[in-house]
Amino acid sequence: MKKLLNTLYVTIPETYLSLDGENVVVLKEKQELGRIPMHNIERIMTFGYMGVSPALMGKCVELGIELVFMTPYGKFLARVEGGINGNVLLRREQFRIADDKNRSLAIARNMIIGKIYNSRQVILRVLRDHELRVDQALFRKKADFLQEALQKCKNVRDIDGLRGIEGECASVYFSIFDHMILQQKKEFYFSTRSKRPPLDNVNALLSFSYSLCTSMCTSALEAVGLDPYVGFMHTDRPGRRSLALDLVEEFRAWFCDRFVLMLINKRIISADDFEKREDGAVILNEKGRKEVLAAWQKRKNEVIKHPFLEEKIEWGMLPYVQALLLARYIRGDLDAYPVFMWK
Repeated sequence: MKKLLNTLYVTIPETYLSLDGENVVVLKEKQELGRIPMHNIERIMTFGYMGVSPALMGKCVELGIELVFMTPYGKFLARVEGGINGNVLLRREQFRIADDKNRSLAIARNMIIGKIYNSRQVILRVLRDHELRVDQALFRKKADFLQEALQKCKNVRDIDGLRGIEGECASVYFSIFDHMILQQKKEFYFSTRSKRPPLDNVNALLSFSYSLCTSMCTSALEAVGLDPYVGFMHTDRPGRRSLALDLVEEFRAWFCDRFVLMLINKRIISADDFEKREDGAVILNEKGRKEVLAAWQKRKNEVIKHPFLEEKIEWGMLPYVQALLLARYIRGDLDAYPVFMWK
């Protein structure tokens, strides 16, 4: 099993990264802020525009360390990587499935079932842990709706029908998301999902966590030899990591949404960690990004028991494990893709 190593997050926009021996050196205005040995790093994510030295890029490629460039606000820009992993036969089979509506539907259905199931589990978890603080009847009503939708997914006959069910379930789930926010209600409220750009603090956190998760899924898919740009649920579009977005669906509610709720309800993040731009977009400031990324790294190291493999793994390994299971299914080693469904 692949080992979970550390991710180096560089959140100061004015920093420049260079190489010194086997170390990443973080510089600001030519002054060294720190140096980190590369032997224990699997990914470097930099949230700035100053750049990285060619020598460090080459060393990352040599060592198989992923180098990801993000804007200071968490939007993906680019990745530096070495040779493509995996064999051509696996990818050709992936492409054949993507071109076959019925075979694509079989995988997409499982992924959306996982998304709806995990969304329902989040609702039930909040109801169980905070029974006296939430509207019990409302939460049970929404949970029952999602349970019925799971049955509809099993009988859906085309991808458009599946997308319709998924969209309706997302609307129902997010209709009570504000009720799951139990602290700092004045500063953190949710009325609707806004993406480009996020228009409030909660949406800013959701978008940031989804972006982090998508990056993890992209890396996981490439690590097992699949093409993250050719998906089964999300349509092909230049620059869109469609398969990575497919895989993220399984983790949105249980990993990302619960993470955001934890940040707010445990007061790890506050209103001072955000700024509002002239166009109305709300983004994390430098302090906020540091707080979120520290909590994200800590969450990645938590250990769970995988419901299908029945083995203990770190949270951060979940995208890799699911990508590996997807590759095994595409190769014909599994009868169906075992979507992640948290119990």
